[in-house]
Amino acid sequence: MSEQQEWTVAPRYVPPRLSVVTLAAGNVAELRDFYKALGWEELPASNDDWVGFLVGGVVLALYPRAALSEETGAGMYGGGFTLAVNVETPEEVDAAYEAALAVGAGSVAEPQPRAWGGRSAYFADPEDNRWEIAYNARVTFGDRGEVVGFSDTDGDAPADDSA
Repeated sequence: MSEQQEWTVAPRYVPPRLSVVTLAAGNVAELRDFYKALGWEELPASNDDWVGFLVGGVVLALYPRAALSEETGAGMYGGGFTLAVNVETPEEVDAAYEAALAVGAGSVAEPQPRAWGGRSAYFADPEDNRWEIAYNARVTFGDRGEVVGFSDTDGDAPADDSA
């Protein structure tokens, strides 16, 4: 596609939601054990080749790296992303970070205040997938812990949270 491509909204569109995040796993069993040790409940549909965890309305899936590469028809690409778990208080950042380290996570960045006004820490799972644990006063949670809103920088007007 050229740099001059104009984008238009097609009659059918990609729904504005995130349903599944799939981690290409070198060792599905090891990652399964790690996420279960964090206290996450494995989905009943899980098996030896696919493991899922329901996290705030999104499924975190673990799938063998070779199988995912074959399925997509393309070689696997490197990182370039982090996954985040938002919590409701700054203290929860520290507690969740320590809990992750206690079950074998690697420390990437200790809990600290951030330039954007919140507090966060980073850890890596056994295959070096990077996770952020973050407190941000602008985030609003629903009853199941899902993000239902994100206020503007002044904290007094909600952003469009219809997605």
